[in-house]
Amino acid sequence: MTTMHTAVGWHVELEFEEDGRHTRAVALVRLPDGAEIKTHGHATRHNVDIDQPRVGEEIAGARALNEIAMRLLTKAHVEIDDDSGHRSHSINV
Repeated sequence: MTTMHTAVGWHVELEFEEDGRHTRAVALVRLPDGAEIKTHGHATRHNVDIDQPRVGEEIAGARALNEIAMRLLTKAHVEIDDDSGHRSHSINV
């Protein structure tokens, strides 16, 4: 018996804006059900740290992506509850 696997892809975008000390990230994920989740992340360079824009992008991007992860867990929990008709156990990271 052959098992079929369905491949699903999600499109994720990250954009950054930097001003020398601050980095802001915007993350957007588009889901197959048509939903879009857009979040923001930020990073601030301490005065004594050297200017490393890539590090600011990594921190701000990670924070924005973490917020997407949390919103996806909430979305999944709501969908489980809606489909089952009762309150389910919380979904942990």
